[in-house]
Amino acid sequence: MSIFNAGKVCTFSSISGVILRDGKPLQDVTITRTTSYQKEKSDQTKTDSDGFFELPAMFERNVMSLLPQEFVVGQILKVTVDGEEITIWDGVKRSKEENSEARGKPIAITCDVGSENQVIEVDNQPFITKCQWDVVPDSVDKGF
Repeated sequence: MSIFNAGKVCTFSSISGVILRDGKPLQDVTITRTTSYQKEKSDQTKTDSDGFFELPAMFERNVMSLLPQEFVVGQILKVTVDGEEITIWDGVKRSKEENSEARGKPIAITCDVGSENQVIEVDNQPFITKCQWDVVPDSVDKGF
């Protein structure tokens, strides 16, 4: 590990995708991404004419992250459509590595703002979402 990467953790992996409503791309809508690790941080972007957006990975540096401790980061993605904020991703990241939300794959989502929320667990990380991405979720049958 480089000295420049000491204590650096990924709080939200790079993410791209398409935002839809009733299967049609939503143009020029705002995507707001928020994390809560040491403090709350947010950034934004807008969709293009095809409903596509992308956001780079978010990293934070914390010397305490070098010590053994539980890593927990809240993640929220909201879309603002016609003045209404719609949460499309509400999750918990429990791994410091980038792309842990998709078991190491880049995160490319498709979200229909009119769809029902679903709960997807990835390595015991729960995501309440309107999105689909290339990930095999944890088994629904946990043997209870």
